[in-house]
Amino acid sequence: MIQITELQKRYGDVTAVEDVSFEARPGEIFGLLGPNGAGKSTTLGCISGLLKPSKGSVTVLGMDAQLEPTKVKSRLGLVPQELALYEDLSAQENLEFFGAAWGLGGARLRDRVSEVLDRIGLEDRRRDRVTTFSGGMKRRLNFACGLVHEPDVLLLDEPTVGVDPQSRVKLLDLVREEAERGRTVLYTTHYMEEAESLCDRLAIVDRGRVIACGTLQELSTQLAERELVRLGGHFDVAAIRSLLPQVPEWAEAEIVQVTTEHLVLAKGEASRKLPSLFSALANSGAVVRETVLTRPSLESLFIKLTGKELRE
Repeated sequence: MIQITELQKRYGDVTAVEDVSFEARPGEIFGLLGPNGAGKSTTLGCISGLLKPSKGSVTVLGMDAQLEPTKVKSRLGLVPQELALYEDLSAQENLEFFGAAWGLGGARLRDRVSEVLDRIGLEDRRRDRVTTFSGGMKRRLNFACGLVHEPDVLLLDEPTVGVDPQSRVKLLDLVREEAERGRTVLYTTHYMEEAESLCDRLAIVDRGRVIACGTLQELSTQLAERELVRLGGHFDVAAIRSLLPQVPEWAEAEIVQVTTEHLVLAKGEASRKLPSLFSALANSGAVVRETVLTRPSLESLFIKLTGKELRE
């Protein structure tokens, strides 16, 4: 649905995006995760046609965004980070304006406006001017304006910035619903919990470059991050220390702690290899009563890749 190849965007001597490449698939929520100033919004600007790339290519639905900009734009829905609403108009009038701008009219436009207002929970406020809305209501309407014309691809630039918890949950549910309907969603954020719970795959962007890309599990593997397996029960300490090196999938596991009541192991992709561990422990006479698996968090991976220093 989206193919980005060696994308570059320069402003004079400043490079905002440098050789960015990735693809987003149908029905997928693909995240661009990075600190402020990483180049996320610039990348979306190049995809949407608001910015002209200095180098590289952007393909949407098989169409070159630079050679066929009008066709590409008609298939995109953009929800910008800054609110793009006419505050002196009502919610209904905003949606009618944006829907008409993309060619909707008549009964189809009326039906679509009512459907979207109901989905974002603003049907009862449809005739109220936007200037009377709370921040969360404006964010939901901003989202609705980007999808009223039923685009194939949604570009969402930090759509939950500054909203209340209820509106955040509603917006994230709406994003998932759009993906379930087969739309490709490109989602930029610097909120770790959003990216971790929402995105099927993601690219971590820093200083204009993609420094890692994949699922959370793939990123953990790339960085050699290990999972922790905490077992509670009854263990023979000496038997455990001699047993593990003889189990092929666990020979290189680190024994973080072993006592007669607890065993803690660190191992890459441990969750996929638990059956062989349990089988070996049972054969050794160990009794396992409790198992806790702790996986590397997206936050820990992000900090490891980008560092801890503050920057804009």
